[in-house]
Amino acid sequence: MGLNVETISAVALGIGLSASTGFRVFIPLLVAGLASHFGILPLGEGFSWMGSIPALLSFGVAAVVEVLAYYIPFVDNLLDSIATPLSVVAGTLLMTSVFPSGSEWMKWIIGFVVGGGAAATIQSGSAVTRLLSSKFTAGTGNPVVSTGEGVAATGFSILSLFTPILVAIILVIFAIVVLRLVYKKLMKKKKTEPNRES
Repeated sequence: MGLNVETISAVALGIGLSASTGFRVFIPLLVAGLASHFGILPLGEGFSWMGSIPALLSFGVAAVVEVLAYYIPFVDNLLDSIATPLSVVAGTLLMTSVFPSGSEWMKWIIGFVVGGGAAATIQSGSAVTRLLSSKFTAGTGNPVVSTGEGVAATGFSILSLFTPILVAIILVIFAIVVLRLVYKKLMKKKKTEPNRES
């Protein structure tokens, strides 16, 4: 029972941190690295480097550059195309680093499927939100979206350390909503295409 609870908490923590990379790639990495450095978050074997000073400096500089870049009009939309694969990599890394398994293969598979998948889903939602903001506000609403994403990335990353299951539930619900919206948009696009042809 204890092992099951530990595993569930670890998976929830991984989902929370991974999904947060969908809002901002480097903030969750920085939070996880700091938590590891100060002994709050025990990382798996081979991932202790994330709490090292060089890694923290790298994550810190990258996080600041990323946050500031999202406030530049139209550059933010361009960044989304780069952020999607980066968030999958970061999400996979974070999930793998906290997942308790003796098998390295299992760690990385779970990391990629669950962590990378959660990151990609949230990032897709962020990209769609920014595109809609650009379309309807000519980019003037994008700084508000960027601020919200930065707050979400920081808040969910920190909360994941203390209430992982609650954060995972919230983010999974959010991911389901995003997937439903994207699905509806695709279906609507498919329905309008035959009408145009006819």
